[in-house]
Amino acid sequence: MDAVCLGILVADLFASPIDALPQPGELKTTSGFLMGAGGCASNTAACLRRLGRTVRVVGKVGEDLFGDFVVRELGGRGIDTSGVTRSRTHQTSSTVILNVLGQDRRYLHVIGANSDFTAEDVDPAALDDARVMYVGGYPAMPGFRPADLAALFEQARRKRLVTVLDVVIPAGFPTPMDWLAPVLPFTDYFLPNEDEARALTGLEDPHEQAKSLWRYNPGGTVVITRGERGSLTKCGTVVVDTPAFPVEAVDESGAGDAFSAGLITGVLEQWPLQEVLLFASAAGASCTRALGCIDGVFTFEQTVAFLENASAGAPRPQGAN
Repeated sequence: MDAVCLGILVADLFASPIDALPQPGELKTTSGFLMGAGGCASNTAACLRRLGRTVRVVGKVGEDLFGDFVVRELGGRGIDTSGVTRSRTHQTSSTVILNVLGQDRRYLHVIGANSDFTAEDVDPAALDDARVMYVGGYPAMPGFRPADLAALFEQARRKRLVTVLDVVIPAGFPTPMDWLAPVLPFTDYFLPNEDEARALTGLEDPHEQAKSLWRYNPGGTVVITRGERGSLTKCGTVVVDTPAFPVEAVDESGAGDAFSAGLITGVLEQWPLQEVLLFASAAGASCTRALGCIDGVFTFEQTVAFLENASAGAPRPQGAN
C-alpha cells in the first residue's frame, strides 16, 4: 500500500458555472450537476489513484444514502475503504458547490459524521503496510483532538511512514495554532494554503508565514500553496518558489488536494524536492480543467508529458537561502 489518506469524507454536489447567483424567488438554470465523493481524504486518495498509486481511506460517514454513495464511489475507483466507519448519530457530511463565472466558489456545508470521527475509529493496523500517511481536513473533524493526532503521527513515524498534513480551518475557529502545535513536530510535510497560513500565523507575507510555521518543526518541510501564484516551500535553509502552470480552468475545486497527491507521488518516487514540487503543481493545475475534483486530473504519464512539454517555456523554481 502506497498511502493511507485519513480525514474528512464528504458527498459533494457541484453546479456547472452560471453567470450570476439567482435573485430571491428566481429560478436559474445551469448546464448540469455532478455528484462525487469529496473531502480532503477522499479527493487526495482518488487523485493518487489517477496517478497510479495504491491507497486506503480512513474516515467516517453516516448510515444513509450519501454514506453508501461515498463508499461505493471510492471503492469503484479502486480505493481500499476498509478504514471507513459509520456514524449512528450524524448524517454523512455534504457540500453544495456553486460556481459563478469570474468569482470564487460558494459553499453550503453540513459537517455531519466528520464531527464524531475520533482516534478510536482508526485501526492501527491500517498503517502497517503503507509508506505515506496523509491527513486532510484537520481540524475540521473536532472529535480528533491534537494529542490524538500527534500520537498517531508519532506512531506512523515509528513505522517509518512519511507524514503529510493538510488543514481546513473553519471560519471563526478559536486559536487554531493550539491544535497544530502538538502535531507539527511529527509532520514531514505541512501543506496549508496562503489563507490558512495567515490564519495560523497572523502574518501576511508567505515567506514570513513559512518561517513561522517551520519553527515548529525545523526538520520538516512547509509548503504554502498560493493558487495562481504557485507555491512557496521552506525546507531547512532552502526556500523554493514554484510557479503555477496556466491551464484553461473550469472549476478550481480540489486543486489543493490534487497538489497534495502530486507531492505524495513525488515523495514516493524519491525525487529531489524541486521536481516533487513541479509535479505537484502540474497535478494541481490539471484538476481545474473539469467540473469536480477528479475528472480533470492527469494520470502519472500525462503529468510527466505535460512537464516535458512545458519545460522549454515554463519558468523553473529557484532555490535560495
